[in-house]
Amino acid sequence: MKMRRLGSGLTVSALGLGCMGMSHAYGGQEEAKSIATIRRAVELGVTLFDTAEVYGPFTNEILLGKALAPLRDKVTIATKFGFRIAANAEGVASMSGVDAGRNRRRRWRKRR
Repeated sequence: MKMRRLGSGLTVSALGLGCMGMSHAYGGQEEAKSIATIRRAVELGVTLFDTAEVYGPFTNEILLGKALAPLRDKVTIATKFGFRIAANAEGVASMSGVDAGRNRRRRWRKRR
Protein backbone atom coordinates (compact mmCIF):
# COMPACT_ATOMS: atom_id res chain seq x y z
CA MET A 1 0.00 0.00 0.00
CA LYS A 2 1.32 3.42 -0.89
CA MET A 3 1.53 5.86 1.99
CA ARG A 4 1.06 9.63 2.03
CA ARG A 5 2.39 12.23 4.44
CA LEU A 6 -0.21 14.84 5.31
CA GLY A 7 0.63 18.49 5.93
CA SER A 8 0.70 17.85 9.68
CA GLY A 9 3.34 15.16 9.20
CA LEU A 10 0.91 12.32 9.86
CA THR A 11 1.45 9.37 7.51
CA VAL A 12 -1.60 7.44 6.29
CA SER A 13 -2.40 4.97 3.52
CA ALA A 14 -3.03 6.53 0.11
CA LEU A 15 -6.37 4.71 0.08
CA GLY A 16 -8.79 5.12 2.94
CA LEU A 17 -12.01 3.30 3.78
CA GLY A 18 -15.18 5.38 4.03
CA CYS A 19 -17.41 3.63 6.55
CA MET A 20 -20.73 5.51 6.29
CA GLY A 21 -22.54 2.68 4.52
CA MET A 22 -21.61 0.21 7.24
CA SER A 23 -24.08 1.67 9.72
CA HIS A 24 -26.01 4.41 7.94
CA ALA A 25 -27.74 5.30 4.70
CA TYR A 26 -27.93 2.23 2.49
CA GLY A 27 -29.77 -0.21 4.77
CA GLY A 28 -29.22 -3.89 5.47
CA GLN A 29 -25.94 -3.53 7.35
CA GLU A 30 -24.60 -6.52 9.25
CA GLU A 31 -22.21 -5.58 12.05
CA ALA A 32 -20.13 -8.77 11.83
CA LYS A 33 -19.58 -8.30 8.09
CA SER A 34 -18.70 -4.64 8.56
CA ILE A 35 -16.16 -5.48 11.27
CA ALA A 36 -14.67 -8.19 9.05
CA THR A 37 -14.41 -5.71 6.16
CA ILE A 38 -12.70 -3.09 8.32
CA ARG A 39 -10.20 -5.61 9.69
CA ARG A 40 -9.51 -7.01 6.22
CA ALA A 41 -8.79 -3.47 5.02
CA VAL A 42 -6.13 -3.18 7.75
CA GLU A 43 -4.64 -6.52 6.66
CA LEU A 44 -4.40 -5.10 3.13
CA GLY A 45 -2.58 -1.99 4.35
CA VAL A 46 -5.36 0.56 4.82
CA THR A 47 -4.60 2.83 7.77
CA LEU A 48 -7.12 5.66 7.19
CA PHE A 49 -10.79 5.24 8.11
CA ASP A 50 -13.43 7.93 7.57
CA THR A 51 -16.53 8.33 9.74
CA ALA A 52 -18.76 11.03 11.28
CA GLU A 53 -20.79 11.44 14.42
CA VAL A 54 -23.87 11.98 12.28
CA TYR A 55 -23.67 8.49 10.69
CA GLY A 56 -26.24 6.73 12.80
CA PRO A 57 -25.90 9.14 14.63
CA PHE A 58 -22.86 7.92 16.54
CA THR A 59 -23.32 4.25 15.55
CA ASN A 60 -20.61 4.38 12.90
CA GLU A 61 -18.01 5.65 15.35
CA ILE A 62 -19.08 2.91 17.78
CA LEU A 63 -18.74 0.30 15.02
CA LEU A 64 -15.23 1.53 14.16
CA GLY A 65 -14.33 1.42 17.84
CA LYS A 66 -15.35 -2.23 18.05
CA ALA A 67 -13.58 -3.18 14.83
CA LEU A 68 -10.36 -1.28 15.44
CA ALA A 69 -9.90 -1.58 19.21
CA PRO A 70 -7.22 -4.29 18.91
CA LEU A 71 -5.56 -2.42 16.03
CA ARG A 72 -5.81 1.16 17.29
CA ASP A 73 -2.08 1.84 17.24
CA LYS A 74 -1.93 0.92 13.53
CA VAL A 75 -4.67 3.18 12.14
CA THR A 76 -5.90 6.76 11.85
CA ILE A 77 -9.59 7.57 12.19
CA ALA A 78 -10.87 10.75 10.56
CA THR A 79 -14.23 11.86 11.89
CA LYS A 80 -16.42 14.82 11.13
CA PHE A 81 -18.12 16.70 13.95
CA GLY A 82 -20.07 19.85 14.66
CA PHE A 83 -23.54 18.57 13.85
CA ARG A 84 -26.44 19.45 16.12
CA ILE A 85 -28.00 16.10 16.94
CA ALA A 86 -31.11 16.17 19.12
CA ALA A 87 -33.94 13.80 19.94
CA ASN A 88 -37.10 14.32 17.93
CA ALA A 89 -40.64 13.95 19.34
CA GLU A 90 -40.28 10.16 19.26
CA GLY A 91 -36.99 10.31 21.18
CA VAL A 92 -34.96 9.37 18.10
CA ALA A 93 -31.77 11.32 17.45
CA SER A 94 -31.92 13.51 14.40
CA MET A 95 -29.68 16.13 12.83
CA SER A 96 -31.03 19.64 13.14
CA GLY A 97 -28.22 21.43 11.36
CA VAL A 98 -24.52 21.91 11.20
CA ASP A 99 -22.66 24.20 13.56
CA ALA A 100 -19.07 24.24 12.34
CA GLY A 101 -18.54 27.91 13.08
CA ARG A 102 -15.31 29.36 14.36
CA ASN A 103 -16.51 29.60 17.99
CA ARG A 104 -17.63 25.95 18.11
CA ARG A 105 -14.30 24.77 16.71
CA ARG A 106 -12.45 26.99 19.20
CA ARG A 107 -14.45 25.50 22.12
CA TRP A 108 -13.71 21.99 20.84
CA ARG A 109 -9.96 22.69 20.63
CA LYS A 110 -9.92 24.08 24.18
CA ARG A 111 -11.39 20.82 25.51
CA ARG A 112 -8.46 18.85 24.08
